[in-house]
Order: sequence, then C-alpha cells, then structure tokens
Amino acid sequence: MRDAALSILIPNFPTPDGFVDNVAHCLRQMGHRVTCAPRPFGRVPTTIGQARWAFHRRFPHYWTRAEHWAVAAARRLRPDLLLCLTQVLRAEPLAEIGRIGLRRIAWWGDPPANMRDLGLLSDQWDEIHLKDAAGVAKFRALDLPAHLTPEAMNPDWHRPQGTTRQPQVAVVGNFYGYRQALVARLAMRGVPLALYGPPLPRWSDPALRGLHRGQYLVRDAKAQVFEGALAALNSTSLAEGDSLNCRAFEICGAGGLQLIEDKPSVATCFDPGAEVLTYATLDDIIVHLERARGDPGWADGVRAAGRARALAHHTYQHRLTRILAGL
Repeated sequence: MRDAALSILIPNFPTPDGFVDNVAHCLRQMGHRVTCAPRPFGRVPTTIGQARWAFHRRFPHYWTRAEHWAVAAARRLRPDLLLCLTQVLRAEPLAEIGRIGLRRIAWWGDPPANMRDLGLLSDQWDEIHLKDAAGVAKFRALDLPAHLTPEAMNPDWHRPQGTTRQPQVAVVGNFYGYRQALVARLAMRGVPLALYGPPLPRWSDPALRGLHRGQYLVRDAKAQVFEGALAALNSTSLAEGDSLNCRAFEICGAGGLQLIEDKPSVATCFDPGAEVLTYATLDDIIVHLERARGDPGWADGVRAAGRARALAHHTYQHRLTRILAGL
C-alpha cells in the first residue's frame, strides 16, 4: 500500500456492489480520496442511449456528457489520477486530461469484445488493465500499455453470513442466451435451481420463469445466497473467452461451493478440484452435485479452501495495490 494518499477521479457512478462501487470503497479504505460522477450518465432508456451513441459516432468531435464532466472535474479538482472502470473516454478528452497533469488508467471489467468502436485502443492511456490474456496480447501487439488484471472480491460484503444450507443450486446474474440454455438443460435433468438477477428477458424460455426468485442481489444478500446454496453455478457469455467474471471471486469469498467452467484462466487463480469445481459437460455438474450432497464434509473443505485463496490473493486491495504501484 502507498504511504501517500492519492486524489483519484472516477468518471462513473457507483451502483451498489457494482465495479465502481467496489473499487471506490476499497480505495477509500486504503486512505485515498475518491471522487465519482454524481449521476449515472448512461442510465437512460435503451432507445435514447442508442440514439446518443449513434450521434456521437456520426459527430465524434462532440464530447459525451461523461467526457465533459471528466475534463471539468479534472480542471477543478486537479487530482493525481483518472481511473476509468469499464468505461471509454475518447482520445481528445483524454489528451486534455493529460495536459492538465493527470495520469490516465483504464481497468476494463468486461470482455474486451464488449468495447464499442475503438474502445480503449488509444495511445492516450498511461495504463490499460484487461482481464483477458488474449486481449492483453492484442493490445501489446499495438505497443499499447496493457496489463492482465482480473476482477476481484470485496471482503467487506462478499463474506460468509452464517446462512443455513439449502438444496438448490444458485445461479446469479444476467440471463443471456447461453446461461439460459445451460440452466434449462440442468432443470430438465432434475437439478433444483434458484435463479437471481434482473428480470428475465421477454424472449426467455417460459419454463425458467418459475425458477426465478425475482431478486437482484447485492452485497450481503448476494453472499447469503452463495453461501447458503448447495452450490453456486458460474457460467459466462460466449463473448467472455478465457477470462473470469467477478462472481469467480465473489462466490469463493462468500464461502460458496463454486461450479465454474473449465478453462485455463481458472487454474491461474484457483486450484481446480480443491478450491473450485470445474465442469466441461453437464455430466460433470451432476457428478459434482451428487458428491456434494453425499459428502458435505468434502464440500465444506472446498468452500473453505476457495475462501482462503480469495482472501489471500483476489481482493480489490490486491488488484489496486498493483495498479497504483507505479504512481
């Protein structure tokens, strides 16, 4: 941890237990002064947001509201650092922020494929942190200052709550097509499921609607579900590739028994089979669940080992200490 406190500008709005919220919370705990955007610039109906994006694509010399706010706040506050979290500022406002004297760092918590247009492909960034190794390699091929930095967990609320164990498998998050297809097949095989997150899309499989609990979970409530479920199933979208989402760390932090897709990035953060349980097929999931039901002592050992690993290596403080080390 740095001895001197930094003044850090985050030009985005913190929603509870979101990426910005967790990072800002941790930075303040580390003794830094953090200023976030006072309102969610992008939270508008989809049609309005699409119209705004189309306008800025056609007339790129017009800055977005977030870009105007970031430059004005940089001029007014004169902080040490601009930290953009899964957010893009374009080259011209970034250059202006650089002239004011701020170091400019981006930490992108989504798959790189979710970037629009040029995304973070700008030489105005001093550092770019991505969670996908293939994305980092592509950025470095262009001589951009990219680093591999996974997401993390917050031990203040991604922690055990003493929740009574339930027989269901918890699935938390957005129900895009791949996750729905996975859940529907498990339901057909008799796996008891509890779904949480935003409302299911209108095009969803009607059979899944009765499984959705109608709750969007954050902080302690999310941890209670992870801890209390027989297991927490963690799948990712087709865009994710070989990277881990935030739930890979949050489930373990909460003391959950994590069933996670088998991909190389898992073994870079956890010990598969000892700290998390990986699956490549539906049959793998069924086998893990049968063993967890029949041998709860073994399952509790996996839970404890996963939590110990998350606390030792995968908190937001671990990530941010590394990001700020060069300042």
